[in-house]
Amino acid sequence: MRTAKIERITKETQIRGSLKIEGKGKYAISTGVRFLDHMLELFTRHGGFDLNLEATGDLDVDQHHTVEDVGIVLGQLFSQALGDRKGINRAGYFVQTMDETLAVTAVDLGGRPALVYKDLVKVVHVGDLQTELLPDFFDGFVTHVKGNLHVKVLYGRSNHHKIEAIFKCWARSMKYACSKDVRMKDQLPSTKELL
Repeated sequence: MRTAKIERITKETQIRGSLKIEGKGKYAISTGVRFLDHMLELFTRHGGFDLNLEATGDLDVDQHHTVEDVGIVLGQLFSQALGDRKGINRAGYFVQTMDETLAVTAVDLGGRPALVYKDLVKVVHVGDLQTELLPDFFDGFVTHVKGNLHVKVLYGRSNHHKIEAIFKCWARSMKYACSKDVRMKDQLPSTKELL
């Protein structure tokens, strides 16, 4: 089983997390930002991962440090759990509906961080989450997972649905990218022989 544990302590945030890639969609998540918790719960369930994550941050200042650092820790957890990445599919994509909304995500865990993010969200908050922080969350993730992620909402009315579609779609993209191809179990998914 591919698992990881991370503890990240700074003057701004204290985060402890554990991940099992071959999980059953079980989670215990508390970041102090309830809408972010809900999105990570969706991500965990739809990806079939097990995730425990507890974050305490300087929310009295702003949500930025907490949201970004949670993305960083999630990227570190996946990077650690993936190990040498031999045999993984490496890339995955998915198209996800959420009622009237349609989103697409594509991920490549090939060692090069990059983020392209277009969510069409037009409000400052969804629930208690500052929506402008979502690119910071995903940028923290891609930088530390050492992969690239493209996210696009094609259309939709509800801003809640737009974000929810992204997290469900991203989960299924990650599920496939992290899964192993038994035929390639001893090989890196790269002709460079380096990720």
